[in-house]
Amino acid sequence: MTGRAPTATWAGKDDVVSRRRVETVDDEDLAAVRRQLGRVPRGVAAVAHRCRCGLPDVLRTKPRLPDGTPFPTTFYATCPRLTGAISTLETSGMMREMTERLEGDPALADAYATAHQDYLRRRLELGQVDELEGISAGGMPTRVKCLHVLVGHSLAVGPGVNPLGDEALAALGEWWAAGPCVPRGDE
Repeated sequence: MTGRAPTATWAGKDDVVSRRRVETVDDEDLAAVRRQLGRVPRGVAAVAHRCRCGLPDVLRTKPRLPDGTPFPTTFYATCPRLTGAISTLETSGMMREMTERLEGDPALADAYATAHQDYLRRRLELGQVDELEGISAGGMPTRVKCLHVLVGHSLAVGPGVNPLGDEALAALGEWWAAGPCVPRGDE
């Protein structure tokens, strides 16, 4: 474990996933994310969530990338073990089943619409991008098209905000159990 101690935990995973707000991102974080992604990360505003090992696993990304491209994915999952586990859920049919439930469950649809508004508000904190006006990510507010976005949102903001992100997160296996997904800079 690095010297970064988590300040809170995500209660939905039996105290095993760290949640820590970080207002800046340092060179060590950027290097770790570069190893995770296999490329230089773009538009990083902050580390939105850290894995139990202390490495970033979700970034908060600016709504406009340095090259000017609009980027709606405010909470971007970077850990390859996390993204692999989420991809497995996506292939299981979970997104289709969640979308069907949204159509038949007004309370769930309302909670998901509220999550959409939360996502928009948090992105707006990073800047206004006219091309993204009213568009969140992941299919919100009416369908589910990307569990990576929903899980990233849930990890970044904690339980109770995005009901389908929370549900997908609860369905994930223990992606962190094998230790850090990439070597730390000092290893």
